[in-house]
Amino acid sequence: MTTSTGRLRIGEAAERSGVTPRTIRYYEELGLLPSGARSRGQHRLYTEDDVERLRELTRLRDLLGLSLEELRSMIVAEDVRAEIRQRFNETESPEERARLLDQALEIADTQLGLVRRRLAALRELESEIVDRRRRIQRRRRELGPS
Repeated sequence: MTTSTGRLRIGEAAERSGVTPRTIRYYEELGLLPSGARSRGQHRLYTEDDVERLRELTRLRDLLGLSLEELRSMIVAEDVRAEIRQRFNETESPEERARLLDQALEIADTQLGLVRRRLAALRELESEIVDRRRRIQRRRRELGPS
């Protein structure tokens, strides 16, 4: 049930993001998701931004098969990029903007490195499966028609 403030209780946040309430609590414990604000009745309350972050965590976890530590690194990097973006928009100084963009590039390079390592691992797995498939096809041809 959405509260009068537009915030969501944990069950609704879980439903909208496609995870369980237990996952939300676990991500909070790990620092991957800020702890939900508490209402008078001590229910955790979440925003649409929290739901979007949960969706992004799930996407990264599922798509890249990230460990929790790698997931944390990716999310921290996104948080830092958001801070850099805000500071960039708040300054008119070309020198400061250049420095901020250099920081953002470093973060993007780190994230890209992680993604590329995962891609390399996936390519290796694909190659192994392709080789296995070829061996199976060769054995099948050796048996001849059934």
